[in-house]
Amino acid sequence: MTIEIRPITQGEAVEYMRVMPWVSGFPQEEPEPVAWYTGRTAFPPLVQPTAERLEQAAAGLLTDWFRPQAAFVDGKLAGGSAIVSVDITLPGGRQVPMGGLTWSGVLPTYRRRGLLRQMMGALLDDCRERGEFLAGLHASEGTIYGRYGFGTATFQHRWEVRRTDAAFRTPFTDPGTLDLVDGATAAAIWPVLHEQVRAQRVGEISPLPGRWDGLAAGALPADGSGPAHHLVHRNAAGQVDGAAIFKVPWAPDPADAGVLAVASIEALTVDAYRALWGLLLDFDLTKRVVAARRPVDEPLRWMLANPRALKLARTRDNLWLNILDVQRALEARTYAATDALALEADGRAHIWSSDSA
Repeated sequence: MTIEIRPITQGEAVEYMRVMPWVSGFPQEEPEPVAWYTGRTAFPPLVQPTAERLEQAAAGLLTDWFRPQAAFVDGKLAGGSAIVSVDITLPGGRQVPMGGLTWSGVLPTYRRRGLLRQMMGALLDDCRERGEFLAGLHASEGTIYGRYGFGTATFQHRWEVRRTDAAFRTPFTDPGTLDLVDGATAAAIWPVLHEQVRAQRVGEISPLPGRWDGLAAGALPADGSGPAHHLVHRNAAGQVDGAAIFKVPWAPDPADAGVLAVASIEALTVDAYRALWGLLLDFDLTKRVVAARRPVDEPLRWMLANPRALKLARTRDNLWLNILDVQRALEARTYAATDALALEADGRAHIWSSDSA
């Protein structure tokens, strides 16, 4: 058996995509409800791309920011992964380049042969060569990536809030305005707002190219969850300081009906945050609000008259990090006070050498 690990060529792009779980139809997540999904099933509906869609995606696959590696066994493409070039906000607010690991998959008939381990070594070497001293990922399974030097850095929550019991603790008069806008307007607002928010949020990463393109199109999602609605908050000066994307999906089961699903919400000020949630928690003809991908330090629970109205439905790891250069990582973060700090790095750790990855 001959194993080769290398970047793919354009002519291999379609075959490379076919080994990915989201294309091949194999499981992509642990068989448990995930915190980032607002539905009630363990797995979100899988919509496999057509051959035509694969060809279109493969045509634009190889870019400066998408850096794939593939595993070939006796000449056959058997697994793949990739690094995407992103920035991450460190404690203190500095933003630095990070290699984002994504699209990892090995065909079931080639598992347990060390293919992912060898691809991981090539990917992390690529990060080092480009000067990225951090590598990060969102893990599909909690037992895989620790062996390659990754550890959990942030967590996320999934909330469920009873609408009829979600009154706020103190009265609030919004100095700004709320507005429902169309997808084209939202597509222009979100890139600017997100850049402002992520500069303030430790662990936030920059969006990949095209992340907001689908908002303007306004296409109905294939999973039948209904159209997206776009809510925008402007301050007293008319400047956008918050936005939310939500759906009110139809459900055949009365137990799941009347749910308002919050896909995204970001705010620059407490006033905007309070105003957005004030409306989302008080839509007529709804009984429950579900919000996924919420940071663990959000203050909504403590704004409610009854904190128990907000149920923490799921918690899971969010961002996993691998520190490829400890000294540079520590030098890049900043602190609110000037003082002395001594740290000792465990020399036995295996995360800095691809030979032991």
